[in-house]
Amino acid sequence: MNKPTTTLNQSLGLKLAVVVVVGNILGSGIYKKVAPMAAELDSAFLVLLCWLLAGIVTLFGTLSSMELAGMLADTGGEFVYFKRIYNRFFSYLYGWANLSILKTATIASLGYVFAQSLNEIVAIPSILSSLQEFSLFGVFYPFADFNIKVVAILLILILTYINTYGIRTGMGLSTGLLVMILLGIFLIVFFGLTSSKSDFAPVVQVPPLKDVSISALLTAMLAAFWGYEGWNSVGFIAGEIKEPRKNIPLSLLFGLLIVIALYMLVNFTYLTLLPINQLTMVYKSTNQIAAVEAVKIFWGDNGGIIISTLILVTVLACTHASVISSSRIYYAMSNMGMFFTSIGTLNKNRVPHNSLWLQGIWSSLLVLSGTFDQLTDMLVFAAFIFYGATAFGVFVMRVKEPDTPRPYKTWGYPVIPALYVLFCVVFIGNTLLTKPREAMIGIFLVATGIPFYFYFRKSMNSQ
Repeated sequence: MNKPTTTLNQSLGLKLAVVVVVGNILGSGIYKKVAPMAAELDSAFLVLLCWLLAGIVTLFGTLSSMELAGMLADTGGEFVYFKRIYNRFFSYLYGWANLSILKTATIASLGYVFAQSLNEIVAIPSILSSLQEFSLFGVFYPFADFNIKVVAILLILILTYINTYGIRTGMGLSTGLLVMILLGIFLIVFFGLTSSKSDFAPVVQVPPLKDVSISALLTAMLAAFWGYEGWNSVGFIAGEIKEPRKNIPLSLLFGLLIVIALYMLVNFTYLTLLPINQLTMVYKSTNQIAAVEAVKIFWGDNGGIIISTLILVTVLACTHASVISSSRIYYAMSNMGMFFTSIGTLNKNRVPHNSLWLQGIWSSLLVLSGTFDQLTDMLVFAAFIFYGATAFGVFVMRVKEPDTPRPYKTWGYPVIPALYVLFCVVFIGNTLLTKPREAMIGIFLVATGIPFYFYFRKSMNSQ
């Protein structure tokens, strides 16, 4: 009889770690989020500025996280860091938040956009259209666009199944998809910016300072931050990366810089092709994608099919990367006695298969709970609570463990992490004011983990 496998397969080098970072970030945001930002700001220049500011803020968070990743690298990422920085309760709450909303809602949102893009190419027949108006509490409409949601759920479950066969299998698929995506994005930028219909004037036109609202900028950045969401996911698979204390910080830095450059290029292209009023109409339509409308301008209707195919591949890759990395959090929770024992088991491929399926099923249920923008606003708000805690953790660990080896130290300490923490506080407060429903639902889903903490506390005490 074979002995059960108890350790993860440590097989990923720096290049594949960078693929994990870029693959987890580069999803629907690069094609879709420019429209709600345009509707909020009414200025092409300010939209592009928000993408840049969101990238800089995320870079500050990354620089802070690099120090902790170098010190504490282990499977589970921030879940492991928080236990050592703060306490088991906060660590548990972070792990639960990932299951209840952060990573599962990310997977659900990506699956939703995948299905929307597929519908642009091949019309998906309506399902249960008579129940479109059925709602729960007047907030959730589970049967609205039910045909789209069914396809999204199928995608999530298929990717979950594929990833039960091992991380090397999954990363081979991720690498191939990422190469296709980068090629497609560069084609859009090249043909878009060289098109005779491209107009650079609105993008470089700076609006009067008196017309710029800080609250509106922060609200628009809520959409931009969805584009950068997932930057920290490489930490979740630390147990499967070679030399994690070295390669995780480097992959975070290189991966994020690549994504910032791509976002600035491609969103500049959209904004030269689509006037702000048209982008606002795209946002209000709910069933259009900004990138599709932009590409139609220089490639016509056939261009719409090409870009929809590219979106399909991009979102497939990002969903796949999210499924791989996020499932390791619940595996780590189980191994620390903070979750059901069965979630911490590995199959013969040294993969946490039960954790994968738990994540896949809950993500599928979240697909039914709301629209794409509703899901992303909830998760980004909740994520920044923990991003701020990560940056603050740099200060805590400098006092708590001053002599612990640090392969990387936060550049610009203490200014960079302090600015990032301050931004997180302001951003959370602004979201509570401008998006109270999404913020409160996010808080509620995180708080549902508290009763479970007390249930698992007994087994934690034995760890």
